[in-house]
Amino acid sequence: MRGDLAESRQSKDASPVTDGEDIKRILKERALRLAKEPEASAQSVPCLEVLSFMLAGERYAIEARCVTETMPLRNLTYLPGLPGFILGIANVRGRILSVMDIKKFFDLPDSGLTDLHKLIVVRHGTMEVGIVADGLLGIQEIPKDSLQPSLPTLTGVRENYLAGVTDTGTIVLQAEKILSDDRILVNDEG
Repeated sequence: MRGDLAESRQSKDASPVTDGEDIKRILKERALRLAKEPEASAQSVPCLEVLSFMLAGERYAIEARCVTETMPLRNLTYLPGLPGFILGIANVRGRILSVMDIKKFFDLPDSGLTDLHKLIVVRHGTMEVGIVADGLLGIQEIPKDSLQPSLPTLTGVRENYLAGVTDTGTIVLQAEKILSDDRILVNDEG
């Protein structure tokens, strides 16, 4: 053991001693290397940032740029005479929003509402709507070139609002198409 200690002292003594100027130069070189902007890869793929959520046992996503906020579904006021997919209205920070159940809009199985449901506030232009989700999964980036145009199982109304389907089966919706649908626009002219 004493031999190991003696060897370590000798190797330490044999290492070159650097003065303060050498240390400053080395640190400056390191700082300059670390401060450089990373080079843009020629193979960088444009990505789509989405909010993923669950709906009737399936994974859905909507572009994050259209989502203004998310929250638990609370204080829903039901109104008579609305289309079946409009559940009612909710006061969200002083704004009265229509609350849309896209499960009914897409003719998906509905299991009723619970305190666990979430409200996704979606905006496109001047239109802002709350969309009910079974649960939120979070924000993720999806490479645009990985989106498939459709799946054979996605027929009917869902296909009209589809941005694509990921290789993991997440169905990416186009918020602007949903919010500009004639069925949810109310014309007050008489």
